[in-house]
Amino acid sequence: MPCILVTGGAGYIGSVAVAELITAGHQVVVFDNLSLGHRAAVHPDAIFVEGDLANRAQIEAAFAAHKPSAVLHFASRSQVGESMQQPFKYLGNNVIEGLNLIEVAVAAGVRQFILSSTANLYDRPEKIPITESEALIPGSPYGEAKHYLERTLHWMERIHGLRYAVLRYFNAAGATKTLGEDHQPETHLIPLVLQVALGQRPHITVFGDSYETRDGTCVRDYIHVTDLARAHLLALQALPQGSRTYNLGNGSGYTVREVIDTSRRVTGHAIPLQMGVPRAGDVATLVAGSDKIRSELGWSPQYPELEQIVRSAWDWHRAHPQGYGDRTA
Repeated sequence: MPCILVTGGAGYIGSVAVAELITAGHQVVVFDNLSLGHRAAVHPDAIFVEGDLANRAQIEAAFAAHKPSAVLHFASRSQVGESMQQPFKYLGNNVIEGLNLIEVAVAAGVRQFILSSTANLYDRPEKIPITESEALIPGSPYGEAKHYLERTLHWMERIHGLRYAVLRYFNAAGATKTLGEDHQPETHLIPLVLQVALGQRPHITVFGDSYETRDGTCVRDYIHVTDLARAHLLALQALPQGSRTYNLGNGSGYTVREVIDTSRRVTGHAIPLQMGVPRAGDVATLVAGSDKIRSELGWSPQYPELEQIVRSAWDWHRAHPQGYGDRTA
């Protein structure tokens, strides 16, 4: 049976997608250098290959050994703020490593490719919710690198017949019973708030409360990681009918204060907050329009409510207060 190669399958979203693929009956090969992922997050039924996308020989060896029929590409440095401070780490490494993977895949005859992309392509949207027809104006070197890989896939389809799906995520959040979010350092709001509830940090910092939103704090669209993973399976099934691009979000947004208040209810902890200055580049509201994937693939979030998302994350973090336990702070 042909296998699916998943880069970054030891990471947060990638590991959940691997679990969904295996549940659906696919054979999966995880290719990961474990610089950002965790060996313990890899599904026990997946074949694990420790390898680096900067090393073409390692990629070629994995393709030669396992002959994948499709590739799901999650492996990436993904911190917007860091990309503004270290642009070549993103415009260089993320692009070059992605190109290595795509080139080897094309040479090996792979005809299906799914790219984990980003809502950071929509820096200053004209309309909310944001649809796929919105002008692409990357908001950082991170977003620019994803944009370049999207364009590369466009040309690979025209030249080599590579069918692709581009999935532009909004804010991935939540957890399954066994897989959750463990980044070092952590920068995402929900796990940071839950670390306060666990006594691992004294307070949560809110960066500005004078935005034009219902309570002055930024609005973001949170989507459960399992719903993201399910979208990849649906996109993979649809690729024989043609390439496609989708935004992935719940279609409703929550303010930073609403996330904190919901976390207080779920955890029973006061979760002190401290006001900070607004961060450069933060947009008041980012909410996805996901009508296209809903109508074309029948996708809809199974966990649309913020409380469901936070509760799943809280259950995982309580059970794994040190994350996967394979790193020091």
